[in-house]
Amino acid sequence: MWYRLIRPLLFRVDPEAVHQLVFRLLVAGQSVLARRPPYTSPTLQPRLWGLTFPNPIGLAAGFDKDARAPLAWPGLGFGFAELGTVTAQAQPGNPQPRLFRLSADRALINRMGFNNAGAAAVAARLARLDRSQHRTPIGLNIGKSRVTPLDEAIGDYLTSFRLLAPHADYIVINVSSPNTPGLRDLQAQTQLHALLSAVQGANAQLPARRPLLVKLSPDLADEDLAAAVETIERDRVDGVIATNTTIRRDGLAHPIDEAGGLSGAPLRSLATQTIRRVRQLSRGRIPIIGVGGIFTAADAYEKIRAGASLLQVYTGFIYEGPGLATALSRGLEQRLARDGFTHLGEAVGVDVVA
Repeated sequence: MWYRLIRPLLFRVDPEAVHQLVFRLLVAGQSVLARRPPYTSPTLQPRLWGLTFPNPIGLAAGFDKDARAPLAWPGLGFGFAELGTVTAQAQPGNPQPRLFRLSADRALINRMGFNNAGAAAVAARLARLDRSQHRTPIGLNIGKSRVTPLDEAIGDYLTSFRLLAPHADYIVINVSSPNTPGLRDLQAQTQLHALLSAVQGANAQLPARRPLLVKLSPDLADEDLAAAVETIERDRVDGVIATNTTIRRDGLAHPIDEAGGLSGAPLRSLATQTIRRVRQLSRGRIPIIGVGGIFTAADAYEKIRAGASLLQVYTGFIYEGPGLATALSRGLEQRLARDGFTHLGEAVGVDVVA
């Protein structure tokens, strides 16, 4: 309620400035938030990759790029948090302005460009983290440094992986952001196979390998998506995140002439279609984290029934406020009970025809 009251004031300010303000507050208050466990119940606890999640609602990558507030997210109701995107080299990202609200469409356009402090700095910060205070899984999302040529991308990803994997419960290979030139080319079958093979080789050398996921674009043609899923299965990748932001602009009530990735409510159906298609293509063998346009429990349940085992929010969190994760968890619990499911896993993919 209080967030609904102050949101009009916040939305009068530049969105990146608001983000920085909120982040300073979260960093300052994370030791207090760390004492608050997220909402959970036996019905809501997914178990994937040897990890137990208190609830299926996670924070999407892009919000906490530098792992500055990792202890805050469980206290805001999240069952897990994905930090990053982190690149091997520190980089400032694209020139400002680079984040735009489309309030009438409940959407954002961003062309941040992977602004972050670099893998070494993030690894050092996480090395100082007392994980006994953090009771939910942490994922780390890694991408290509902008200055690294595409033909040297594998080495760039390997640098980030080796630095960050020891501090992560799972690692995400981001090859789908529209804001780094050429990055999406790495989703092509040959390039993706080479990248995943190299990272899996480094993964096998760890004392305990980390679950490896790939984040895909919602804009892939069906044959390209099928090829990506085939490659992901062949390289024994542990999961898919569907989806990243879209470069499409159809369906906007108030179009805006700004480059970048579109997220929020206009992405909901496209992301759900991608989840459903990945579920079909893999015959349910690949666990999916669903993200894109989740504002309500109905949105979340739609993605669960389409094949997502876990969910992430970003734009919905900005529009709906800090109570969103708990509200989604409670709403999912109610819908599962209504439909006769005793556990979330029973509802995963029930709307998909193989």
